[in-house]
Amino acid sequence: MVVQTQHRFSVKDYYRMAETGVLARDARVELLDGQIIDMSPIGPFHSGIVARLSELFHTKAKERWTVFVQNPLHVDDHSEPEPDIMLLKRAPDFYTKSHPIPADVFLLTEVADASLYYDREDKLPAYGRAGVAEVWIVNLVEQELEIYREPNFTGYSSKTILRRGQQAVPQSFLDVAVDVGDLLKR
Repeated sequence: MVVQTQHRFSVKDYYRMAETGVLARDARVELLDGQIIDMSPIGPFHSGIVARLSELFHTKAKERWTVFVQNPLHVDDHSEPEPDIMLLKRAPDFYTKSHPIPADVFLLTEVADASLYYDREDKLPAYGRAGVAEVWIVNLVEQELEIYREPNFTGYSSKTILRRGQQAVPQSFLDVAVDVGDLLKR
């Protein structure tokens, strides 16, 4: 009996494929656990939520963090996903020499509609294993905000769901509140 095997790509392989044209420069893909994943197109509600959060986090930053929007996070040698928004430790070079790593992340946010299953079942456990301290999933399908804390080998030990009328507060910045109703309005 022949057993099928899968090839796991490294981050180095992934970049080489982009440099040589195997992956188109404008391809909407990301690398997770050695697999190149096609990303769903971003609709206007999704992009609007990203813009709303980005503006709020830029306004509140006061030089305490850097806001990274839809840029790579170097999780390990086989994973470099592109979360929607990250609040990162400030770096003098603004991460021009290397992509941020999980230890640089205060808060990582994924805005999820078509990607909800992938964000929860694949990306979230990878973030937890890597030690990303806090992940928010803005669940556009169920109109709620999922907050994950206490990373561990299988994902996260703590999950909180917030709905309209409630506020989310990043654990690293207790003076920053995000009104869930305002965030999810169309």
